[in-house]
Amino acid sequence: MATLGSIYSIWLIDWCEMGGVACPAMDHLHLGRTQQTALVVLRTIIGWHFLYEGLVKVVWPAWTRAGVPLGRFSSAGYLRSSTGPLAEAFRAFADASWLPWLDLLVAWGLLLVGLCLMLGLFTQVACAGALALLALFYLSWLPTKGVYEPGTEGNYLLVNKNLVEAAAVAVVLAFRTGRIAGLDLLLARPRGEARPVAEA
Repeated sequence: MATLGSIYSIWLIDWCEMGGVACPAMDHLHLGRTQQTALVVLRTIIGWHFLYEGLVKVVWPAWTRAGVPLGRFSSAGYLRSSTGPLAEAFRAFADASWLPWLDLLVAWGLLLVGLCLMLGLFTQVACAGALALLALFYLSWLPTKGVYEPGTEGNYLLVNKNLVEAAAVAVVLAFRTGRIAGLDLLLARPRGEARPVAEA
């Protein structure tokens, strides 16, 4: 209940700030140093995951350990193996003429979202982008069978790693971690203003 209350208070603060009015919830919302550190570490880990996934896709072609060249990244194989109620729609994308452009957009989207999350720059926008990408990944491979499938790394039923990571991103979004640490904090702070010390 305390966590839900904290999230509610944060959203209330956002609405008050948007309306330009004072918000009493700000006076009662306190995160300890350990809590703040945990949230920033969570954001950084998620950011690294996105950044590296995007970087690997952008720098293709690459080579295997045996020295065999690998082709440029394409999501065609992934899309053709889509599962769930929306599988047919995603499979149709695999043969679209504009798929290479979509692949490029996804790769750079992953890279930029990850970089922003790691740096704490435009954090809220980066979180929204991360949620959009994860939603696409989740819907294209919706786990509805609940049994092991060849080519997968686990057994899932409705909840898979994409949904779990989306929940983690939602926490980072709700707690506005850019206000705790990162470039967002530096950009928002007036010159000469001292940074408040976190509660122990």
